[in-house]
Amino acid sequence: MKRIFLLVSLLAVVFSAFSFDYNAGRASLSPYPAVESVAAHPDSLKPFFINHVGRHGSRYPAGSTHTKLMKMTLEDAAAKQTITALGREFLAEVDRVLLATGNRWGQLDTIGEQEHRGIASRMYKAYPDLFAEGTVRAISSYSPRSIMSMYSFTHELTELSSGISVETASGRQFNTLVRNFDMDEDYKNYRNDTAYAGAYSRFLAQNITVDPLLRLVGENYDLDYETISDLALAEYYVAAGMNAMGLDFDASKYFTVDEYKRLWSIFNFRQYLLYSASVVSTRPAEIAGPLLQDIVMTADSVINGKLNIRAKLRFGHAETLMPLMALIQAPGCYYLSNYFDSVADNWKDYEQFPMAANLQLIYFRGPSGKVYVRADYNEKPIRLLPGQTSDYVEWSKLRSRFLELLPLY
Repeated sequence: MKRIFLLVSLLAVVFSAFSFDYNAGRASLSPYPAVESVAAHPDSLKPFFINHVGRHGSRYPAGSTHTKLMKMTLEDAAAKQTITALGREFLAEVDRVLLATGNRWGQLDTIGEQEHRGIASRMYKAYPDLFAEGTVRAISSYSPRSIMSMYSFTHELTELSSGISVETASGRQFNTLVRNFDMDEDYKNYRNDTAYAGAYSRFLAQNITVDPLLRLVGENYDLDYETISDLALAEYYVAAGMNAMGLDFDASKYFTVDEYKRLWSIFNFRQYLLYSASVVSTRPAEIAGPLLQDIVMTADSVINGKLNIRAKLRFGHAETLMPLMALIQAPGCYYLSNYFDSVADNWKDYEQFPMAANLQLIYFRGPSGKVYVRADYNEKPIRLLPGQTSDYVEWSKLRSRFLELLPLY
């Protein structure tokens, strides 16, 4: 066992010194950050439409695999009398997760409901005239956590405005928009490709640390080389996801900051390869093409008077937003480099893709009738055009940029 540990440790690379703490280690499992208010717009611009794409809110763990694997391993270590006192404490944390989840794996929790109600409330308060009357159209993937996120959001809007009518729909008919990772054949081929598997396995071997695991099961516990990485990551996944389900957890008891950073970097790199553009493949970003096309066509229909709605809301997953934000080359969401060790510096899931992450394109009419748009990501203005100097740009220019970025099929 010690020889395995030494081999893994010697393979570890030295990270650059960007700021990282235990909160960052929650990765894309982080609850939505606190937002006090939305940026005000100039009085000369009148909002008339919002194009929205959102991730579901905070949830219980997506599946039971990692939690049950840790429980089985720690109970086995206890039976073999190698488990440490710290291991017994972590086993109690695992039992807390199992008890709190109650077989509601992947379902939206109360934190997630409040996250979407908060976003809806701030949207209404920022644009009360827009939501004084009219229709809001909302769609969701078939996933219950996305459906409940949609309902939490739209219920808040209707509670704030008696003049708003909401149309909601969910189901597999929206898969190409919000779950195209399930549909696109070229993307599914990429996931099974040796180029992806090779890049990930090399990064995993270079960065995995098993010290935290050994402090739980004991150095004399018989660990297999083939499964040691899975166990080390399972411990991290359980720890990182606890805050998203409302459980207090002190990661510093079980991981040093450097260990947490290494394990996070593996999780982060895997998401980067699977759902963003990289030098390995740009296909993960390109699967957002139908969604970007829908955004453009919906805006055009509203502007041209063919569609009379105040907002189009779409509720999906991290795997919905990650490709979209890479495709439109949003700041912090698009990064290409042959040096994979630099990904952790430049593509950080905890900064860009927390629970309930959302893109809002707010459309305004100016005094001359010209249409302007402001892009807000996680309720803060971002700039999507090269050389953009203002938060507000002509829709025609951003529209042209979006069409340029659409993949050719």
